[in-house]
Amino acid sequence: MNALNIVDYTQTLGLQAKAASALMAKAPTALKNTALRKLAALLRANVQPLQIDNAKDIERALAAGLAAPMVDRLKLTPQVIETCAQGCEQLAAMPDIIGEIIGMKQQPSGIRVGQMRVPIGVFGMIFESRPNVTIEAASLSIKSGNACILRGGSEAIESNKALAKLVQQALLESGLPADAVQLVQTTDRAVVGQLITLPQYVDVIIPRGGKGLIERISRDAKVPVIKHLDGNCHVYVDDPCDIEMAVRVADNAKTHKYSPCNAAEGLLVARGVAAEFLPKIGAIYAAKGVEMRCDAEAQAILVHAVRAELVEASANLVSATEQDWYEEYLAPIISIRVVDGVNEAIAHINQYSSHHTDAIITRDHMHAQAFLREVDSASVMVNTSTRFADGFEFGLGAEIGISTDKFHARGPVGMEGLTSLKYVVLGQGEVR
Repeated sequence: MNALNIVDYTQTLGLQAKAASALMAKAPTALKNTALRKLAALLRANVQPLQIDNAKDIERALAAGLAAPMVDRLKLTPQVIETCAQGCEQLAAMPDIIGEIIGMKQQPSGIRVGQMRVPIGVFGMIFESRPNVTIEAASLSIKSGNACILRGGSEAIESNKALAKLVQQALLESGLPADAVQLVQTTDRAVVGQLITLPQYVDVIIPRGGKGLIERISRDAKVPVIKHLDGNCHVYVDDPCDIEMAVRVADNAKTHKYSPCNAAEGLLVARGVAAEFLPKIGAIYAAKGVEMRCDAEAQAILVHAVRAELVEASANLVSATEQDWYEEYLAPIISIRVVDGVNEAIAHINQYSSHHTDAIITRDHMHAQAFLREVDSASVMVNTSTRFADGFEFGLGAEIGISTDKFHARGPVGMEGLTSLKYVVLGQGEVR
């Protein structure tokens, strides 16, 4: 596409989305739920055709030498497709929050004032790699009565086109406008530049991908952006704690999957439990090939443990640099530091974390409360894995992304994050 065609194409997408958003905003709940259930059925009926299209993307990615974690994110396995279908059904079963009125209060003047939840309108979503995001975004958009323009990564173009076709089929068969969910059909990056500068059509932009993409969009956008830059998440093992629980959680938070933004990248250990805890988690990490970048105290404990029982694990032990405390590795690497206790852990997290998700493993109720109150992150957890920071796991039906900003959407962004509130005033002829 040439520059002129790109401008025309993006304007057309915007016009069509705006028109569709007006119809979606007033669509009955039953129609939206029908579309979501139809989409779930279509996904299950098209597992093989979807995998054929997905194979083209994977083949191209491997030929281009894409990193293994990126190729992993591209895969549309039957399990991934089933999770998408379940997400649609979970959303369909949820109450429709559009039109609900909250906080209605009588004022001295006689008027009653409250707030009504309404769709945002049109959102643009720019994402990389994972094609299942197409379904998550589309299903949340439908349920929340919005229209959306989706621009997936060029590496997943065939998968995304196949999925978007099913979404539009489900919309049409349910009596809703097909343009309520539009996928950008070109891989030309100039479309993104256009899309983020169209406030007359697009109400919010949601970038979901690498740091470079999100920084660029945050810098150039002329519409509001819902975003997070990094997932530098921490597990803090407190004194006192259940050591076996701490080992289980720290293992899951790091090794369940290395590529997601909610995987733990930092492990903080209270001095009082370090000698007991670190050799146990160190043995597991070493067996799984996880490199441990440690401060001097943690390294000394682990080296001693290695001499005792993990002869081949010493290659996995490295001295941490200052930069390591800031890193989002997205790989089998974790930074490990021994701290005095809960206050030093909170201070470390607030200084170095990306304010995404942080967890404490503790038996002390007061420590847990202090951690929940004082850690300045979008999701804060007690005695469980950071891997739960996810819209599906939080019961949101699906998530459109994660926000580490502090305006209305923070943490996993589900249906509520795609809505706004407007004031409604009820009177009986009162004048001021």
